[in-house]
Amino acid sequence: QVQLVESGGGLVQAGGSLRLSCAASGRTFSPYAMAWFRQAPGKAREFVMSIKWSGGYTSYRDSVKGRFTISRDNAKKTVYLQMNSLKPEDTALYYCAASEGRWGTTWTDYDYWGQGTQVTVSS
Repeated sequence: QVQLVESGGGLVQAGGSLRLSCAASGRTFSPYAMAWFRQAPGKAREFVMSIKWSGGYTSYRDSVKGRFTISRDNAKKTVYLQMNSLKPEDTALYYCAASEGRWGTTWTDYDYWGQGTQVTVSS
């Protein structure tokens, strides 16, 4: 049984920063990859950033390059998303996801999902 719990969302002004966390539970769980997706009201869920657990290789959408950083802590089974230089268009519900065998950019690549944490960026 695997559970993902996100935290760290909030309200910030444009140009500010937030750090999201996603803790995974499960005695025998070992992710192949973990990722962050986001969804704004009335819009489709979109890929933000991902990390392959073995080796720590990352993938990301162009709009967050140079602003967001994904990282992991093996001991804590936690993935982080450091978000800097936030823009109003980053406003969304951010979801953490984990995969048992894929490292991809679509929601169907992932097997487990967190409940989401809200990020709101004001102008």
